[in-house]
Amino acid sequence: MGEIVRRNLGKVVAGTAVALAAAAVLVGVTLPGAGESGGRQANAAAAKQDAIAKDGVVEAAPDEGEKGIGSDPLTDAEIERAEKASVTGALRSSARDVEGDRGPQLLSTNLSEQEPTDAGAAAQRSAEVVYYDYKKDAVITKTVNVETGKVENTTTTQNVQPPPSQEELAKGAELLIADPLGKGLKQDFKHATGKALTGPGQLQLSGMVFRKETVERVPSDLTACGKHRCLQVVTKVKNGPWIDTRSLVVDLSTRSVGRLG
Repeated sequence: MGEIVRRNLGKVVAGTAVALAAAAVLVGVTLPGAGESGGRQANAAAAKQDAIAKDGVVEAAPDEGEKGIGSDPLTDAEIERAEKASVTGALRSSARDVEGDRGPQLLSTNLSEQEPTDAGAAAQRSAEVVYYDYKKDAVITKTVNVETGKVENTTTTQNVQPPPSQEELAKGAELLIADPLGKGLKQDFKHATGKALTGPGQLQLSGMVFRKETVERVPSDLTACGKHRCLQVVTKVKNGPWIDTRSLVVDLSTRSVGRLG
C-alpha cells in the first residue's frame, strides 16, 4: 500500500508541475504576429491558471491502465503480477523473511532495463523482483515477463546487500528499542515527547546498509556484516527532532545490535 501512495503522489506532483509550467509559458511568451486580441486571450488563460494554482486544484492524472508501454514505470497491476509469479512453492517454503516467517523478504520491484534492440512500444516488458532470504543470507533476483507472467531468469547471490525495505527498517528499530544499547534512543524520545518509546510505529524511519569497509575499526560482533544483513537505522520523532543512532548497527541475520567506536 505504501508504494501505491508514493506513486499516486508522484502523479499529483507531476500534474502540478505541468500546470505551473503552462502558466509560466502563457505569461512569459508573446507569439509573433499576436495582436491585442491574442494578448487578451493569453492574459485570460494565465489568470485562469493562476486561479487554479491558488486554489490548489490540478487536472487529475489519467487512470492507470493494466499495462505500461515501453519504459513507462510498472503499473500496480504489473507489479502485483510480477511479485505473485516470482514466488514459487519451493521458494515460499524454504526461504525466510525478516520476521522469520516462511517466504523471502521482498526488497524491491522495478522495470528491467531494456536492451537497445528491444526499445519501442512493442517490446515486452519485464520486472526485476528482488528478495532477501534470511535463512541462507542470500539475495534472490527474479526477472519476470509482465506480459506472460513467466519467470525468465533467477539469480542467487551472497555477500551482496541491496538497500533495505521499510519492513526491515521497522524490524531494525524494534530490535534497537528492545536492546540495552537502545537506552539512549528511548531517553531522547521521552525527552522530546514526554512519552515512552515502545515500538517502531512511533518513529519516522530511514536508513542504509552498514558497510564495514567504511569504518576503521569493526567491533567483533559486527565482523560478519556484509555476509549478514546489517543496517544503520536513522530515527526521527514523528513531527519532531531527529535522534542520533548512527553509532548503532543492527544485524538482522542474528537479531543483535552492535555499537561502533
